[in-house]
Amino acid sequence: MAIDRALIYGYVFGRSERAEAVKSRGVQEWQPGSGWLWVHLDRTSDQTTKWLHDSAHLDPLAIEALLAEEPRPRCVAIGDGLLIILRGVNLNVGADPEDMVSIRMWIDANRVISLRARKLMAASDLRDAIERGDAPASPGALLVEIAGLLIYRMGPVLDTLNDAVDEVEVSVLDSPSQELRSKLSRLRRQAISLRRFLAPQREVIARLQTERTRLLSDLNRSVLREVADRLTRYIEELDSARDRAAVTQEELGGRISDQMNKNMYLLSIVAGVFLPLGLLTGLLGINVGGIPGVDNPWAFWIVCAGLVALSGAAYMLFRRYNLL
Repeated sequence: MAIDRALIYGYVFGRSERAEAVKSRGVQEWQPGSGWLWVHLDRTSDQTTKWLHDSAHLDPLAIEALLAEEPRPRCVAIGDGLLIILRGVNLNVGADPEDMVSIRMWIDANRVISLRARKLMAASDLRDAIERGDAPASPGALLVEIAGLLIYRMGPVLDTLNDAVDEVEVSVLDSPSQELRSKLSRLRRQAISLRRFLAPQREVIARLQTERTRLLSDLNRSVLREVADRLTRYIEELDSARDRAAVTQEELGGRISDQMNKNMYLLSIVAGVFLPLGLLTGLLGINVGGIPGVDNPWAFWIVCAGLVALSGAAYMLFRRYNLL
């Protein structure tokens, strides 16, 4: 059946020196033995669902996994093929990187079927390499290249995350403020979200290295080890960024608390100085007879001088007991 709306791009390898781009009709006419096929499809298209059920000749369990809404990274051997689900950071315009984009792949000796719902930069990078003449030698090599490009694309995102944590750390030391709390919380959520999908992906890459399948050569497994090492380093960087953000958030809370305590202390000192003054002026301001100095023209200035003297005495008392 036609998959013209569902087909993002497709290639046939091995029939000539360069990979041949194919359209919907070329996919329908392709037969095993005439080179191996890579079909990259839009998972959200109805044509993809119909083609997988009617023309792909896949195990029903594989079809169900390929069309699942929110799959986690996994690697499952089904017959002579492999079902692999991987995730990469979302680098589409206006998207959050931690909103991971998945690619679902079926690989056997003659073809690779991959599905995605949103644009995946790693697949675009591989297509560009193929157009330049740098095509993978086998379905297993294509899988390894996709996995490597997914991990490679994560590097700049993690560098940006680490730089943001560094910036907040400096801001906390120089000028702590309440606004930094939300920024730290966002950075922690981003690190946690990224790690949530990268950790199981590391297990997928590790399993591919040991999977008993002829689809992966010794060279492919060696490259996968390098990919796994880089992925492990990225996960460690995420753990470090998350822990640093948590420590920085605690430091920010402590500094803001100290700042508030200092302000409250100063207010307490001011209240302590003016408390006796308020008491004295309150007594002199009551509207009853017998207030001393009513008929003395110097009484007001005498009272003011007394208040100043009382303030000075309170100040000296606070200094003596190291309250200032």
